[in-house]
Amino acid sequence: MTLKSFLIVFFGCFLTLHAQEKKTLSMTTILSSKNNYRAIEVLNDSTLWFANSGGQVGNVTLSGKVNYYTIKDSLNNHFRAISSSSKHLYALTIASPTRLYQFKKYNYSNPAAIVYTENHPKSFYDAMVFFDDKNGIAMGDPTDACLSIIKTNDSGNTWTKIPCADVPLSADGEAAFAASNTNIAHHGNKAWIATGGLKSRIFYSANKGKSWQVFNTSFIQGKATTGIYSVDFYDAKNGVICGGDYTDKSANQNNKAITKNGGKTWTIVANGKLPGYISCVQYVPQTKGKEIVAVSTEGIYISKDGGLKWKQISKQGFFTIRFANKHRAFLGGQGKIAVLNL
Repeated sequence: MTLKSFLIVFFGCFLTLHAQEKKTLSMTTILSSKNNYRAIEVLNDSTLWFANSGGQVGNVTLSGKVNYYTIKDSLNNHFRAISSSSKHLYALTIASPTRLYQFKKYNYSNPAAIVYTENHPKSFYDAMVFFDDKNGIAMGDPTDACLSIIKTNDSGNTWTKIPCADVPLSADGEAAFAASNTNIAHHGNKAWIATGGLKSRIFYSANKGKSWQVFNTSFIQGKATTGIYSVDFYDAKNGVICGGDYTDKSANQNNKAITKNGGKTWTIVANGKLPGYISCVQYVPQTKGKEIVAVSTEGIYISKDGGLKWKQISKQGFFTIRFANKHRAFLGGQGKIAVLNL
């Protein structure tokens, strides 16, 4: 190769990379209301399911078209958890009396059915996922000596609470945060539950919630407001946890960690560096676990090296994020749902 050819190739590559680095993000709000959105689930590249703080459940498209389901009761519903099977959508209220509603997908006029209730004064549910079309779990704060975990194996038609004999006992002051419906992560049959408060740990099940073990972390803990707020796994081995203290959102010590062995051990990353408090963290699909996006009321952050270093890409605040594909994500926040194009 001649010097001239080399220089042409070199500067061509440089300009291409420079253009990629300079590529701007676009964000569009597709739904605005007086309610807050912490429970969202992607249907496809253009449609998002949601359940909000005002008791509304439905979906919204990229064009802003909204469909609301019918809930024919007078109860004051506040939703922060949502998930679905192939035929039904499920939305779970937070505090007592807890109610889990079942909606027939796309049949908006058909009244919702209540498939689980819990009246314990300490009942407070945080997150819910389905492993497959039949098996799902939801988790909440302890009402007795262990985390509250309910499960279904009939596509969500019936739910039962797992007894404390089958779940590791909770530590004093250990609970979870209903910040973004990401206290639970799953991959295949495996599930991970993140806790916080006076103790920040990871509960792990290899069999869709039938049995559990627990792993300690060196994550921030010791106060009712500190701990792990969100967990995600790219595959069965590689995972990330984020959180902090929502009463001190600039604090960035011991609030981000990664695992490479399925959650058995966790390594603190970017310690003392941004971001501070995070309410939701998610891997970007099809990036081999390298790209991760985290959100909070303080802004949106991205890591392109598996969580070791982070960069703020927006100062707009949100509670939660879900990816539709590698280049598009939906965000839920205070009074809004938005679309982020990467």
